This record gives sequence, structure tokens and C-alpha cells, in this order.
Amino acid sequence: MENNATREQRLSALRQRTTTPVLIVGGGINGISTFRELALQGIPAILVEKGDWCQAASGALSRMIHGGLRYLETGEFTLVKESVTERDRLLKNASHYVFPLRTTVPIDNLGGGLINATRRFLRLSDKPTRRGALLIKTGLSLYDIYTRQYGSMPKHQVRGEAATRDRWPGFAHWVKYSASYYDAWISAPERLGYELIEDAERACSDALALNYMELVSADGESVTLQDVLSGERFTLQPHVLVNAGGAWIDQLNQRLAPKEKSAKLIGGTKGSHLILDHPELLQMLDGEMVYFENQEGRVCIMFPWFGKVLLGSTDIRVDDPDSVVCEEEEKAYILESLRFVFPDVVVPESAILYTFCGVRPLPASDAKVNGQISRNHSLILLPPDTAHAYSLLCLVGGKWTTFRQFGAEAADRVLRLIGEKRRLSSDDLPIGGGRDFPKPSEQPHWLNQLAQQYALPLARVTQLVKRYGSRALPILQGIQQQGEQPLQHHQAYSALELRYLIEHEQVRQLEDLLVRRTSLAICGELTPLLIEEISHLLATTLGWSELQRVQHLQRSCANLARWHGLKDLDPTVFQEEIHHASHQ
Repeated sequence: MENNATREQRLSALRQRTTTPVLIVGGGINGISTFRELALQGIPAILVEKGDWCQAASGALSRMIHGGLRYLETGEFTLVKESVTERDRLLKNASHYVFPLRTTVPIDNLGGGLINATRRFLRLSDKPTRRGALLIKTGLSLYDIYTRQYGSMPKHQVRGEAATRDRWPGFAHWVKYSASYYDAWISAPERLGYELIEDAERACSDALALNYMELVSADGESVTLQDVLSGERFTLQPHVLVNAGGAWIDQLNQRLAPKEKSAKLIGGTKGSHLILDHPELLQMLDGEMVYFENQEGRVCIMFPWFGKVLLGSTDIRVDDPDSVVCEEEEKAYILESLRFVFPDVVVPESAILYTFCGVRPLPASDAKVNGQISRNHSLILLPPDTAHAYSLLCLVGGKWTTFRQFGAEAADRVLRLIGEKRRLSSDDLPIGGGRDFPKPSEQPHWLNQLAQQYALPLARVTQLVKRYGSRALPILQGIQQQGEQPLQHHQAYSALELRYLIEHEQVRQLEDLLVRRTSLAICGELTPLLIEEISHLLATTLGWSELQRVQHLQRSCANLARWHGLKDLDPTVFQEEIHHASHQ
């Protein structure tokens, strides 16, 4: 399918398909990765997602791409090795969105935690305890071995009290040592997910990805899909159905085989995060992440986020993944954790710009402490039987960093089931805007060349390349040919740029654009007047009536207020602000 195909063209392509070798249900990062891996092998798979791409847990990660330092303590050496390898692949293959991140761990003692760490390693205890400098240094030394063998990051450092206090004067008095090492962070995970889809459809013209398409029923041989937007239904007979539903895996299995008592595969936990506008804390961090244990031994993080601070997270078991929001008590818990390491930092309610949370699709577990549940992934195959004529492959667990490896493993299992073989490895394959993206040392020259080629200011070229990598080139070409005017209520975006995203990136809802195709929401840049302006642009591009636009605008603002804590966008407040502004 052409990447710029319209919604109607995609639906038309689906109408013509009554069978498919592979149907993947779930458009989070693992389902997307499996889709891409199969498309690279020429398999015309179909990928459907009931909402938008990376809308749930895959858009609610801590924005870290990490090697899994703490998995050493539970003896998951294979997972650490895989994570470090995949982290470094992303630094190379998605260098437009994934960057090195210096990380510091504050430590309160020299030898603490050794006995309990040994007990956890031997699976004799789930109890969280604080780790001392010797234990952390041992872990970081092992981490360095993996990094040296499979990665490319600098070695760790351990500081004594004087050096720690010199670098981090705001640390609490209990901090006696600190250790620093390197991991990575991702600036636009939802965009990277979409770019993987785009790459897949480019690799196999018959591969088809449709968001807002839900699997609603199954009869044993066929499944019924329904367009969430129009209500139209489609029937497909898959040879293999891949359940990549994440936290919804068990629900989907029940829908596929309602008469069967299937085993519980998922025991998800909720992770909530805050985005703070706090210049003092931002200055303290000075480009680094602080990775610390709070009072109860729960691992927390904070790091700079586009001039703001990202802070998290919680780890709470949940049964209903559809209703999760960052609750007030979670905000209080996260801020209390912050005060534990930076006691003099005061965070007023007004500094919380944005909240987000998702349900980690962890394997069902009897572990007493959520942090002890494995972050590894596994494939559960349910072969054809009386309930379903197709093979059902369930993708359980996993973490963002290792999505490529998980997708490759899932695709290899699918290939065996349909009698095909792998033709191409994705190990060293650039992703989306990481293709033809220069190394950091070469970027200034490249950016200057682009500015000259398209006769545009260097600052605007740099801004677009930062957002889209090499995928900025068609936008730059459009600006050169048509010119552009900045939005009235956000000078850093133009109507041309946003229209390009709407027309080429399967944008169907206002939130798709504000939350996932751009960083406007998570960076705290949304205002009622800006959303009103963008809603007009979206309505014009998608052919909505004024009534449709207003209804959609109100629904989107209610969602942003509910799911992301943007109280200023509550429809009642919102309408008052719009009314007031229109009479100025």
C-alpha cells in the first residue's frame, strides 16, 4: 500500500481481501515490529489497531532506551545482553530520535544490599532494598562488559562524597556516593512506531496497516473487523493470527474463542509519569538523568525533556487497562519520591504540565513485588483446534528497547507456520527518518546544504530535521514550492507542515496529531486557541462539516483533560476561553 494512500483507498484494499496469510491485531510497538519484519520478507500481512498507532502503553513509556541495568540483579543476563545490543542498534538505526543519555545513581552507603541482592538473585526474596556503592559498582562493571562486547558507550564512574556534592549540591544529605553511566533516550517513540509502518508498506506493496479498525468477533474460521469510524464490517480468513494486544491480550483471546477457558497470560502494571515546567530542577539536572530509588526501594527516574523535566514512575497492578489515568495519589507519590532525592525542590501544582500513563503488558506472575516481574518477552502459540482454524500466536511481555528483536522472533515463528523463509535481516536497517541521516559531526554541513538547496532559513531547516530526520525533505520541498505561514497560535509550526502529517500519516483524530504525530501535548504547548486553530485545519483537510468539527473538538478536549491532566482544556473552561478571545 502506498504510504500516502487515503483512508478510503486503504478500506478499498481491505474489501478486496477475503483471506490473508497473517493478520496482526494490535498496533503497539511489538505488533508494528512484527508487521515490519514480515513485510521485509515479502509477506502481505495485515495490521489492525482499534485506536491509533502506539496509542496505549507504547506511547506511555518512560522515554528511555536502556540496557536494563537492574535486570542483572535478578540474573536475567540474556535480557541485559539483548537490551544493550538493541539499544545500540537504535542509536545507529534511529539516530534522528534516539540519543545517548548520561545517567547518575545517588547512593547512600558503601556495602548495603549485598545480602538481599544475593537472595533476590537466587529467587529467595522479593523484598526491595537499597543498594550500596559496592553492589552498584559490581552491577555497572558487568554492564560495562556487555556494553564493551555488544555496545559502544563509555565506562561507568563512581564518585565519592566530595565529588558527588560538588556535582550535585542539591542532593539530599543521605547521598554519600554517586555512580554515572550511559544509556539512551528517545524523543519521539510514537513517531518511530509510525515510521516502522511506513517502512513496512514500502518494503511490501501488498502489506496493509489500518488504524481505527477493531476485531469484533470470530466464528472459528473467520474474523470480523469493524471500522471504528464508519461502522463498516469486513470478514477475513487468516492462516495465522498474531495477538499483539498488549494489556488486552487476554480479552482478545476470549473474543476469538469465547467458549474456551484460556489461560491468563497478562498481569499488567500501570506506570504513570509527569512532565514538569521547573527551570530550577532542569538546571540541576544539566542534561543528565537521575536514576534513583525512593524510600521504599522503587526505581524512579527524572531527566530533561525539551526544556521541561520528565519524572516517573509508578508500578501498580491493574485489571482494567481501559480506565487507567494518572491519579492524584500517584502524582503525590511521584513528587514525594522527587523530594526524597532533592528535598529543597518545591513543585507547585501549576508546574505539572502533562501526565501520561500506560499498562505494561507483563506476563502473569505471582511475584509479591511488581518490580520483580520479568520484562522479558515470550511467544505463546495456540495451534488450530475446534475453537479456531488458524494458528494463534500471542506476544507476551517485552519492553520498548527490544521491540526489534521481539518482532523478529515473532516473524520467524510466523514464517515457519506459513512455510516461508527469512530473506532479510533488520539488524542494521535504518528506520524512517534515520535513513541517510548523517552522523552528529556531519550534521552542521548537511543542514547548511539543505538550507541553501531549499532557500530556507537554517533555523527552520534545523527545526524540521530535529522533528523528522531525513523525512523532513518532502516537507522542505513543499515549503520551497508553496511557501508557508506559521500558525497564528504557534509560530514553530505551519499549516503546510501539519497538513502534510494529516495527509501522509493516517491522522484521523485531533489527538493523533496533538499527542502522537507531534510533541505539542507532551511538551505542554497546547492552548485552547491553538487546538481550535488546528481543529479547523484538520476539518478542512479531512472534509468535516462544522458540526463534526465542533463535536470532535469537544470530545478531544475532554479526553486530553481526562487522560493527560490538561484541566484548562475541560470543555466548559475551553468554551469560555474561546468565547472571551473571540470578543477581544
